[in-house]
Amino acid sequence: MKLVVCAGPATTGKTAVLRHMIRKLLAKNLRSAFLKIDVQYAEEDEIFAREFEIPTRKVYSGELCPDHCNVMVLGDALRWASDESCQVLMVETAGLCLRCSPYVDGGLGMVVLEATSGMNLPLKVGPMLSLADIAVITKIDRVSQAEREVFRYRIQDVAPQVRIREVNALYGIGIDPLVASVEAFPDAGENLLLRGNPPVGTCTICVGKKEVGWQAHFGVVRALDNQVFYRGE
Repeated sequence: MKLVVCAGPATTGKTAVLRHMIRKLLAKNLRSAFLKIDVQYAEEDEIFAREFEIPTRKVYSGELCPDHCNVMVLGDALRWASDESCQVLMVETAGLCLRCSPYVDGGLGMVVLEATSGMNLPLKVGPMLSLADIAVITKIDRVSQAEREVFRYRIQDVAPQVRIREVNALYGIGIDPLVASVEAFPDAGENLLLRGNPPVGTCTICVGKKEVGWQAHFGVVRALDNQVFYRGE
């Protein structure tokens, strides 16, 4: 079974891209399953179940960041999709952490970014972009050609190895190369590993300490004039 992990900031068009991809995969007789990971609300699983009559699930990350939740539940999700006799598992994750990678070795990592979000967005999203296999750019009809070129340059500056695909997610233009990438990608193995290294540690705020000011905390702390920064890979 092939695994696709799709991440990206809110409102970029992840669901629209996946809708067109699933429609084309089904037309090729590739039975697909869909898992949605979000923080506190999602209905994409219900929409896809009605529209495509495919197995769908969702999970709320709650107290976990969505990327951490993805790591926790992905093993169960692969077994579930396999039990449903699916050939492709599509995972859409909120990917809000910006310091963690939502992707795993053995799965196709796809980030969706909107061209209208500003020329410097690729410099701000961290491993969500830098460790992806494919960067999908949406809403390309709402910016000038010059802005599109600068946006592409920013992506290539952050992730020289990533394949860039521009699409119109509203009408499904440019989706075929994404489907071809899924078909060509190897099946996922049984022992998957998180792609890239997680951040250096967990701060005391993450485990529930609410006092304001670095003096009240220990472990990984940060003062206002401390600009030491962990960049990941």
